[in-house]
Order: sequence, then structure tokens, then C-alpha cells
Amino acid sequence: MSTYKPFSIEVPDHTLEQIRTRVKDYPWHEMPDDGGWDYGTNLSYMQEFCDYWVDDFDWRTQEAKINRFSHFKAPVDGIDLHFIHEKGSGSNPRPLIISHGWPGTIVEFLEFIDLLAHPENHGGNIEDAFDVVAPSLPGFGFSGRPPRPYGPRKMAAVFNTLMTDVLGYKKYIAQGGDWGGAISSWLGYEHPACAAIHINILTMRHKDGPQGAEETAWATQFDQDQIIQDGYRTQQATKPQTLSYAMMDSPVGVAAWILEKMHGWSDIKAGDIESVYTKDQLLTNIMVYIVTKTFNTASWIYYGRREEGGRILSSEGNRVEVPTGCAVFPKELLAWPPRSYAERIYNITQWTEMPRGGHFAAMEEPQLLIEDIRRFSQRLDWTR
Repeated sequence: MSTYKPFSIEVPDHTLEQIRTRVKDYPWHEMPDDGGWDYGTNLSYMQEFCDYWVDDFDWRTQEAKINRFSHFKAPVDGIDLHFIHEKGSGSNPRPLIISHGWPGTIVEFLEFIDLLAHPENHGGNIEDAFDVVAPSLPGFGFSGRPPRPYGPRKMAAVFNTLMTDVLGYKKYIAQGGDWGGAISSWLGYEHPACAAIHINILTMRHKDGPQGAEETAWATQFDQDQIIQDGYRTQQATKPQTLSYAMMDSPVGVAAWILEKMHGWSDIKAGDIESVYTKDQLLTNIMVYIVTKTFNTASWIYYGRREEGGRILSSEGNRVEVPTGCAVFPKELLAWPPRSYAERIYNITQWTEMPRGGHFAAMEEPQLLIEDIRRFSQRLDWTR
């Protein structure tokens, strides 16, 4: 096994003060604010948000919350990879790697990891515990950057090395939403040590496209719904560095870019982003990008997927054959297809249509997601 070393997050005081000063001195410009969130991140909310950032947000408190877990770094395939490794309770916890996406970070999992690793502390059964591995994606947050843009397929290979060569697991389960769903798909498709996957997004596509009226209607509606979302995706898949010149110089810019996605992709009430998240949650996630200066390299994953060939899983029409659990949240940005379509891409053994929740399920509805992961794990034949 490869070696890995303990790691602690300790952002220098001068870095925090530089960020606070940039936010405080932001040159707020005049523009119409009667479009709500339709034009992009709402100006009134952004100003309120930044006032809180300057006057009330305490990074040190949030840093301590992150550091309460066991963090490590390891050289994996040439990348200085950061990961949380929280050993589960009981005698035989199952290894589970959970992968975030963009614009997320490991912050998505701060209220999630303990529930998975130590269910007995939350009214659950100790036999349902997992060894939880939560890496920062290459180029994201506290992980080192890859030598060039990696897509989810390449990142899956990096994560398989982490689980097998570094941590020594013979087999494991992979779970993810957003890019984590794509990474988990590639783990299940190409890496035999991955015994099962659980996803709360469907990013992959079948080479033959939709079949029948129901699937065709879904595909047509999906394409229509994505028109308004394609701007950021196209930019980050084609010219990510051009965007990053502005973002690397502006904490407010990074915040606005990410907040718009958190607002638009979540199951919020009455248009209020804080009906789902607190300002501290939002800011902590945003700050990880800023303090690590990884906005640029995090956006590379879009470029990397384009180079890897896009969303098609298999040009031969093969599917992920390991058992697959699908948690279908109703406000998911990438609307789920009919199950018939998904079953041509995955060996689906569990399909759960959730009563509520959106794109960032681990933050929005951690209990719903965890219950689904546990139920899925309980059904697996772990002796095979």
C-alpha cells in the first residue's frame, strides 16, 4: 500500500484578511434589480450576503467543523490527493467512497459523514456503518491539480487507486451526485474492485438515444430545460481559463457564480435559497474554492469530459453491470429519464423516487439520501 499522511486545514490569517478586504471593497455597480434571480445572482441578496461575509462569517468556526474528521493527503497517480477517511463503527463497516461535484466540495458532506460512519449515534443500527472516504476531486479544494484537465473517467481511475492501492480495500461501494455520479458510473463500469454504485444523478447517455414515446418526450423536454443552463457549462468546457482570470481576482465573483447554481438547482421554497441552506453553509463551500485558489482547475473537469468523449458510457452499448441504486430527487437539475432508459445504462437493483430534494442531495436531504444508501447496501451480497 502507498503511504498517506495526516492533513489539517489551516488557512493563514493574512489570506482571510485579504479576502475580507476584497469583499468589503467590492465596487458595487448599479444595475436593475427587479429581475429577481432571472438575470443571474440577485443583486440585493448578493449585497446582503457579502455584508454577512464581512461582518459575521467566522471561517475559523467552519474550519474547526471540517477538521473534526480525519483528513489525509496521499500521492495518487502523480496528484497530491486530499481525502477524509472516517472509519465506521462496529466490527465490519463497508467501504464507501463518496464523490462531490461542481460547484461543490467536501463541505457538502459535513453533516453527512457522521451519519454514514456512526449510525448508532443518530438512532440507527451500528451494523449499517460505513468506512467513509470523501476525497476532494483532483484540482478541487485541498487536492493538488492534475497535469492537464481530467474528466470523470480519469478521476475514477485516480479514486480506484486511492481505494485499493492506498487504503487497501479489496472492494468498495461508490456513491455520488453531480460529477460524483459520473465518477461513480466509471468506477462501476471499469474497475472490478467497485462492487456496487449508488447515484443521485444520471449524467451518462446510451449510444442509441431515447426509445419510444415516453423516453423521446423526456429527451425533448430535457434539451429544452437545459438551454438556460448551457452558458456556464459551455464556457467551462471550452475556455475555462478565460473565465478564471476574473474569478481568481474576485471573491465576490466566485460567490455570485456559485450562488446562482445553488439557488437554481436546489429544492428551495418561495425562491428563498436560505429555505434550504444557511449563509454559513454557502460561504464555507465558496471559501474552499477561494482559499485554495482552485476555481480555475476545478472548472477543468468540464473540459476534461469533452476530451474524454462526452456523456456516452459505451460506444458498444454496454452498461454498468454492478448493482446500481438510483435516488431520484424531483428537483434534480438534470431531470431523470424514465427508468427504461436508465436500465440500458445500469444494472438497476434499487430505484427510489424521492418526495422532495434537488441537486445537492447530501446537503439538502441528508436523511433521505442516507436511508436510501443503507437500504441499497443491505441488499448487496457482500460475500461475492
